[in-house]
Amino acid sequence: MAAHDETAVTPGGNPLSQTNRERTGAGSRPTPGRRLSAIIALAAIASCAVLILLFLIHSGVHIVLGLAGVALAGAGAWWMVTEAGRRRIGGTIAVVLGFVIVATSLALALSGADTVVIRLGAMVILMGVASAGTRYALVPELHELDRERRTHHPRRPVLICNPRSGDGKVERFGLVSAAHEMGVETVVLEPGDDLEKLARDAIARGADCLGMAGGDGSQALVASVAVEHDVPFVCVSAGTRNHFALDLGLHRDDPRTTLRAFGDAVERRVDHATVNGRLFVNNVSLGVYATIVQQESYRGEKTQTAAAMLPELIGPDSTPFDLQFTTPSGTDVDGAYLIMVSNNPYATTASLDAVTRPRLDTGTLGVIAVSATTAAEAARLTARSALGLRRSSPYWHEFATDAVEIRSRSGTALVGVDGEAGEMPTPLRFRSHPGGLRLLVPADNHAVTALRRARGVHMRALLDVARGRRPDV
Repeated sequence: MAAHDETAVTPGGNPLSQTNRERTGAGSRPTPGRRLSAIIALAAIASCAVLILLFLIHSGVHIVLGLAGVALAGAGAWWMVTEAGRRRIGGTIAVVLGFVIVATSLALALSGADTVVIRLGAMVILMGVASAGTRYALVPELHELDRERRTHHPRRPVLICNPRSGDGKVERFGLVSAAHEMGVETVVLEPGDDLEKLARDAIARGADCLGMAGGDGSQALVASVAVEHDVPFVCVSAGTRNHFALDLGLHRDDPRTTLRAFGDAVERRVDHATVNGRLFVNNVSLGVYATIVQQESYRGEKTQTAAAMLPELIGPDSTPFDLQFTTPSGTDVDGAYLIMVSNNPYATTASLDAVTRPRLDTGTLGVIAVSATTAAEAARLTARSALGLRRSSPYWHEFATDAVEIRSRSGTALVGVDGEAGEMPTPLRFRSHPGGLRLLVPADNHAVTALRRARGVHMRALLDVARGRRPDV
């Protein structure tokens, strides 16, 4: 492994590379310029908060009316999904009325357009100042990182290609011929082939790097062989959605760009996770989604299959799911209809990184579960979500942990592992493996991931820089 990727351990027990320490400013105290920038950013953020408070005081009744509309729309959406016939129609009407109420409350709150425009303009300017100040305070010079990086060149790389993945991306982008031109041995997955055996055979022939051009499920399987034999892995984004490639900051639209990881590449250490010993790179779903993906019709008709099954799965006459787990705080949750355990937490707030994982090196699993069972509970959860208070709802469970166990009374559970349907014995024991996967990525990927981390601003980090301390981000 390259010298700049040697790992250390943070006080919380998570691996932190030398490059990461320099990138976050943890290697030295902040300069006077960075301290001043942090102070300006904090002042701009505080000014934004004051403007928002003034708006709430002036328009509090309208906001309450808007929240009532959001709750009504949430309850109606629940009926649309879980009911059939007249009740589904009633749910549709409730959704429409809810949006009408929200629109009306916004119109009333924005009366006096001149004042509103001035306030909004001031907030935009202050947010711009806060963003610029934060970036200067917390993000180091990326060109310095480029100068210090070291390249990695595998001698006998092997790329396994799934020609059926992603509607034929392997053939459409000419990945086999492009890999040959780079001196990479290619193996094409034929119908009936055992993908794991192909990967193991490549290792037996002397491969010192394994790559997979396919979907997330295939990526995880080949990555598990790479982890077992401690060889680097290359993710070539030739699947349909390529969530793993997205969260790595790789180019998903043109998989030929990810082939550069076999040439001018750098090595990254990222986490992987396991469920009962089976490796996954994205997430494992249980409950509603895991049940729906078992259906043969789901592959071709996702929306229709889900709409037909949801009333039976979570409607008023449904049976609670046989799933139980205990949160780190000691709360026992039984019967959640949706559980997702991810390799590193997903961003669930409104941001540029919403529904993605901003980092893949936190050394933790992300757990999200929903246990609302009625329209009233769904409405309360929706209203709290609109206020940014979703985590305070008794029907929403979200936490990060290095390990978690999910139980069932029946002894088995349907699962979707990186999108692959299956059934596994319970208890399901999930575990994070910090820095356990060696990845080769194109040389510019470090800059991309640094920019993504820069979007995850923590107020404590700004305060640390303003005080002249090393930021903990």
